[in-house]
Amino acid sequence: MLKLFKKKEQPAPEVKPSSGELVTVTMSLDNFEIGQSGVIKSIGGDGKIRRRLFDMGVTPGAEVYLRKRAPLGDPIEVTIRDYELTLRKTEAAVVMLETNVQKSADGKAEGASNASEVKDA
Repeated sequence: MLKLFKKKEQPAPEVKPSSGELVTVTMSLDNFEIGQSGVIKSIGGDGKIRRRLFDMGVTPGAEVYLRKRAPLGDPIEVTIRDYELTLRKTEAAVVMLETNVQKSADGKAEGASNASEVKDA
């Protein structure tokens, strides 16, 4: 018999105070840092990977929080729709998310080294 357990509420990730302004960045899930969260904007990839991600609840509009990363970087564990999901790095690379990050004094978005798009929030 299958038993399901409700996960305990996770505390919100802490945001480091900074004098810089917040910017909205679009980047893939495999480039997120531990503790970073964002909202899914699009899912790429071929048919099989895309369908598998949709079946697991990875859909546009869902909020994702990166919980853990394996020592060699693959796989990663995320929290999505109140459950934990482990993804391969290749699967995470096709998931594009939008997140807010602090803009540093030199004008670069901190934590968004591989961001594809940066917008002022």
